[in-house]
Amino acid sequence: MKKQLLLSAFAMIFTIGSVFAQQENRQMPTPEQRVESALEKMAPLNLTAEQAPKVKVVLTNFFSAQQKAFEEMRAAGGDRDAMKLKNEELTKQRDVELKLIMTEEQYTKFQNEIVPSLRPKRNPKPGAN
Repeated sequence: MKKQLLLSAFAMIFTIGSVFAQQENRQMPTPEQRVESALEKMAPLNLTAEQAPKVKVVLTNFFSAQQKAFEEMRAAGGDRDAMKLKNEELTKQRDVELKLIMTEEQYTKFQNEIVPSLRPKRNPKPGAN
């Protein structure tokens, strides 16, 4: 009986440790990976051959600036409010640039369908409800 209890406790500890180790190894995708993912999600917009490279440049600048701001925030101690304001500023700039490139219909579809899918999915913390 004691062996079974001890073995069960060991198995639970091992399992919990494995779950936490997997969560810590996740890395944020590079700006280039995020651009490619965003462009794939934007396929329904049917961007023209003229629009596609311009959109790619805008997204590359946006994701690179976002990454740089995030790294600066972490180096400075992590002011979340400042990061949120910076991210809003970068997003507004991206939207202004995209609005100049896209048709009104494409931009509306981008805002309503594509933007929500670009936000990273956050997994809730284990045990949080």
